[in-house]
Amino acid sequence: MAAMTSSARPLLNRRLAEFGTTIFAEMSALAAKTGAINLGQGFPDTDGPEEVREAAVRALRDGRGNQYPPGPGVPELRTAIADHQQRRYGLALDPDREVLVTAGATEAIAAALLALVEPGDEVIALEPYYDSYAACIAMAGGTRVPVTLRPRTEGGERRFVLDLDELRAAVTPRTRLILLNTPHNPTGTVLTRAELTAVAELACERDLLVVTDEVYEHLVFDGEHVPLATLEGMRERTLTIGSAGKTFSFTGWKVGWATGAPELVAAVRSAKQFLTYVASGPFQYAVAEALRLPDAYTDGMREDLRAKRDLLSEGLAAAGFAVYRPAGTYFVTTDIRPLGAELSHGGDGFAFCRALPERCGVVAIPNAVFYDHRDAGAPFVRFAFCKRESVLEEAVSRLKALAG
Repeated sequence: MAAMTSSARPLLNRRLAEFGTTIFAEMSALAAKTGAINLGQGFPDTDGPEEVREAAVRALRDGRGNQYPPGPGVPELRTAIADHQQRRYGLALDPDREVLVTAGATEAIAAALLALVEPGDEVIALEPYYDSYAACIAMAGGTRVPVTLRPRTEGGERRFVLDLDELRAAVTPRTRLILLNTPHNPTGTVLTRAELTAVAELACERDLLVVTDEVYEHLVFDGEHVPLATLEGMRERTLTIGSAGKTFSFTGWKVGWATGAPELVAAVRSAKQFLTYVASGPFQYAVAEALRLPDAYTDGMREDLRAKRDLLSEGLAAAGFAVYRPAGTYFVTTDIRPLGAELSHGGDGFAFCRALPERCGVVAIPNAVFYDHRDAGAPFVRFAFCKRESVLEEAVSRLKALAG
């Protein structure tokens, strides 16, 4: 084999050099090595509804989706997505021109940013942010502008809050779009109608696009989920991203979607066709059936997760953490500093999470990986509660060791 030619230039594209291996891979490997309970990566440990699994099996057996499905997605799923948005939120969508099926929400985010952002454009993202946001902005050649959600205690409840003045101040003549996530991962914040109205007014005033990641739309425990596209002036400038993985507990199927005005969806489709082209053929038919399940399914799932949220939140508080009980998603953010300087490694979430599996057999994720301003996220650690109740009870039992 010929030796690789020497060059001062690194092999990895410099736009991706800062990212390295994701923290999820590192912590999941640590969980496997130590036998710890993995409350780090956000995937359920049980499958979704049996009738939805059977729908996928039927599609496979009937030969639906075993070959390349249509580029925009199978018509049955695009229609089901449009019907869902109409029934839930009163959003009327043309399934042929305003709905695009993607390989999960992650591809939808990547295609949106590659399509809509050019080198030099600024993209505002709420910090802490899902880690693929930063990588996709970088691949598009954009400049990431973080606006930090700040921890506050109000009425005895801890939550992370968007500073609307800080958001407004972040907009410059180079700002192309705002990348929102509500319900928000990892903090569990659900932006209120008043907050979203202020975002909408800013976007209209400054002629900005908004990409809004709403994959946790059905996992809201306190308050309500308000799609940004329903607000005045936003229908034509908002691209909404959704996913079946979080709602139906089939994260491995990788079925997501993007919806919006025809011009926006056409632009995103132009980028998406050169990524996966198509994906998840038989699963698209199954998700079409899933989206037609009665509301009792999502209501029951939400109540089940609410109970698990409370179980884990109370256990973490008893172990000595300061707990930010989430209004949505299936993650709990905690502040490790009340555990004391020694146990919290001086408020260093990375060191704490790397030591936690050996200390008490539980894996979590340091929130600092989701921040540009690492100091702002340093003492915060995220736990996932989308697990069986027995697993959460065992994790809570193990975490009690931190309280002595």
